[in-house]
Amino acid sequence: MLFSVRKLVCSLIFLLAISESFSQELLFTEKPGMVSYTYRKSFSKDVAATLDTLQAMGITDMEFSNLFGKTATELRSLLDERGMHCSSFGVGYTDLMEKTDEVAQNAIILGASFVRVAWAPHEAPFTEADARKTISDFNSVGKILKEDHGLTFCYHNHGYEFQPFGEGTLFDLIVQETNPKYVSFEMDILWTFFPGADPAALLEKYGDRFKLMHVKDLRKGIKGNLSGTTPTENDVTLGTGQLNLPEILRAAKKAGVVHFYLEDESPIYYLQVPKSIKFLETLEKD
Repeated sequence: MLFSVRKLVCSLIFLLAISESFSQELLFTEKPGMVSYTYRKSFSKDVAATLDTLQAMGITDMEFSNLFGKTATELRSLLDERGMHCSSFGVGYTDLMEKTDEVAQNAIILGASFVRVAWAPHEAPFTEADARKTISDFNSVGKILKEDHGLTFCYHNHGYEFQPFGEGTLFDLIVQETNPKYVSFEMDILWTFFPGADPAALLEKYGDRFKLMHVKDLRKGIKGNLSGTTPTENDVTLGTGQLNLPEILRAAKKAGVVHFYLEDESPIYYLQVPKSIKFLETLEKD
């Protein structure tokens, strides 16, 4: 009789554990997207084979910042053949401003909804004058992309914009002085944390101004600055570095970020990326 009671109790505990695990709601029910820059060396050698590698990992959402010798039409065809898509197209500042229509057409052919730029020209340090020039450029080009082409422009922060200014930073100035109708943002969480800002707090502060996100982690022990640069070896597997990823990603979901892209600049990205994907798959909603 005692054995039977113990067996019943163990069975109930096991069933409760299973029930609890099924009731836990995961933060990411989908695979993250991928920034082409992570696999830049591989893409430069063989675009099709690299897409095959990503497809095998379950990646379907891409952000391209290079056509890797292909036309937009050729790259779109390779994506379509694999059931993949490009949601964001990144370009340099000069092309953004001087070849706006060409950039827009390439983005549309690729199937992207967003056009992104990740660096504003400046001589260090980034100044108020740099920020105000950037604001003016973004408002004008963002209007063209939205009204003429139906695309959303996003600026990807890179760290140098967090120079103190007034009661905040020059990044605050850029967000506050750009037109929300025409200018949105892609938060790179490493390049938000590195200069000393709080990614989760910024997401809460500016809400749906952030449409896109680069998800990455910074090696423990590394101290940041306002340079916008750090050795690529400091990109580490998600969950092994300094960033409070659960807090940041929950804030991003709440803010309404639409696309989450893995970016890993490390020389051993091919070893780290699968582990980073597994980390994201363990995150719970609450």
